[in-house]
Amino acid sequence: MQNATIRSPDTLRSQRVPPGQKLTEKFPVLHHGSVPPVGVSAWNFQIEGLIKQPRTLSFQEFSLLPRVRVFSDLHCVTGWSRLNNTWEGVSSQTIKDIVDILPEARYVMVHGAGGFTTNLPIDEFFAEDVLFAFTHDDKPITAEHGAPVRLVVPRLYLWKSAKWANGVEFMAQDKPGFWESFGYHMHGDPWTEERYGGR
Repeated sequence: MQNATIRSPDTLRSQRVPPGQKLTEKFPVLHHGSVPPVGVSAWNFQIEGLIKQPRTLSFQEFSLLPRVRVFSDLHCVTGWSRLNNTWEGVSSQTIKDIVDILPEARYVMVHGAGGFTTNLPIDEFFAEDVLFAFTHDDKPITAEHGAPVRLVVPRLYLWKSAKWANGVEFMAQDKPGFWESFGYHMHGDPWTEERYGGR
């Protein structure tokens, strides 16, 4: 029996397109450099930082974790928005079930292949609509869009939805991820146009 679909709160807004955005039905491919080669046989998901015991899961172990479906919109910092996306994967909240997070953890850094990282406040990482997705609109995510596993954070600009995700680090202090270190906003709320600079 398939789980009920979680609806991201932003899809319930009367106006679903944030300021400065234009709608597209396409799913543009944007990333820095070439697509890193990521095979499932060598893929591991590492959970580290402020937890009692670090843990590493193989792709098979990670894929056997409970799955959720999420219905969301997407907003790219470059100005396009794509509505009505359906994702399936492992809820970020499942991480709480498999490791003991220390109370001083306030932020997370999500790691991805190719040296990509993105930072999030811990409460936003554990929002009910955040997941590590295997599929998009009922099809496997392509390599260009972050296969085999992509983080999806629907309520922030799309660069926060790290491609090729392979780990989570729990931290006491916030620090910039890959794009943030090049001037992107540390938070990335599309509704207040947190595109560049600032915290």
